[in-house]
Amino acid sequence: MKEFDIAIIGGGPAGYVAAVRASQLKMSVAIIEKRATLGGTCLNVGCIPSKALLDSSEHYENAHKRFAEHGIQAAEIKMDVAQMMKRKDKIVAEVCAGVDFLMKKNKVERFLGLGSLVSATEVKISNAADKSEQTIKAKKIIIATGSVPIEIPPVPVDGKAIITSDHAIALTKVPKHMVVIGAGVIGLELGSVWRRLGAKVTVVEALPRLFGTADRQMSNLAQRIFEQQGIEFLFEHKVEKAEPKGKGAVVTVKNSAGEPKAIEADVVLCAIGRKPYLEGLGLDKVGVKLTERGRIDVDFHNWQTSVPGVYAIGDCINGPMLAHKAMEEGVAVVEVIAGQAGHVNYDVIPGVVYTHPEVAWVGLGEEELKEKGIEYNVGRSFFKPNGRAKAMMESDGQLKILADKKTDRILGAYCVGAQAAQLIAELTLAMEFGASSEDVARTCHAHPTLSEIVKDAAESAGGWAIHQ
Repeated sequence: MKEFDIAIIGGGPAGYVAAVRASQLKMSVAIIEKRATLGGTCLNVGCIPSKALLDSSEHYENAHKRFAEHGIQAAEIKMDVAQMMKRKDKIVAEVCAGVDFLMKKNKVERFLGLGSLVSATEVKISNAADKSEQTIKAKKIIIATGSVPIEIPPVPVDGKAIITSDHAIALTKVPKHMVVIGAGVIGLELGSVWRRLGAKVTVVEALPRLFGTADRQMSNLAQRIFEQQGIEFLFEHKVEKAEPKGKGAVVTVKNSAGEPKAIEADVVLCAIGRKPYLEGLGLDKVGVKLTERGRIDVDFHNWQTSVPGVYAIGDCINGPMLAHKAMEEGVAVVEVIAGQAGHVNYDVIPGVVYTHPEVAWVGLGEEELKEKGIEYNVGRSFFKPNGRAKAMMESDGQLKILADKKTDRILGAYCVGAQAAQLIAELTLAMEFGASSEDVARTCHAHPTLSEIVKDAAESAGGWAIHQ
């Protein structure tokens, strides 16, 4: 029986990052993954393929709507969906191969198969392909099995007319009408892809607005922009059922008054969220406890489960299901195991919706600050007067900074606009180091850049914005 310092079940962002860090800290490492390729949901069927399709569809829409204004004459523009998917698959293969290279470079031993706990120091690996089984020993075990799309009985997924995100990244043609159940990140991103390519997109959401607890004013702004682009929203509508009909499907919904409505579509995308993947792990056999929400319960000081020596990170524990959050935990848990001071600041985890324009945030929103009784100043800037935004034809959007009224320390930031994911990174770093809005305002930003929008908002928080 092979023995290791650490055995990691799951080869996604949490698992492979933990494996590399453990190797750097001179530990012997085994990584167990049931997929033929490493990278987990994110690289294989999530973050990476969806961003490839978002990029392709944005180029297509720009060719139709913006090229002429740039003086670019393009006739008979057509979308080759097969080629778009071929490009997406190539990108996925390359990034997954990159993770495989990292494992080899760092001498991490790879095991193909489903990992399950035999004890606190033993993992059984079952390979469905050749029906083989083997067991390895490890001083510490890290569970990093990620998550899968949530499916509900009223919406029976068949992979054809009623689909999940796994299928939405591999459609062979543009649907005439796509109904998206859920106005979260996944639904909006994939809905945006197919809208740009010509589909009518209707988003059904049980809540009264986008993004749940996110800043209301900024989520309303994003909604207005998406509606201008042609996305239809049905808020406060509950899905009663979805069923195949002919070559498509029909979705029955009820509004807040209980009035039913039937919507016919070519494709129904169920994007109501994700749940931890814990199937076949054998958690109950060794006594690993779960939370009330069905995630693995851990001590967030060291990510240890109820069983000493067994740890869990990523989507299978509490917190936002984000690849970058999982990666931070991957580094931190291994450092803790090694006796170092591993740490994740959960108050400064950025969120991004990769639509166009992008929506990004970090920290607390106005509603959350009011609930906590924290007095704050608001700094606001707009994309429209920014020179670089004008040159890019990206005038929609704004950025908001929320700073403590007494100390000026930045408590949160929200951005709707072009490259919002990049702009929020500066404020994430500022918050990590406890910076004030004045610290950001008095930092020289290159001109002309979109980053000046960050500087303008920081100046606005102090009451002296130059460009407003």
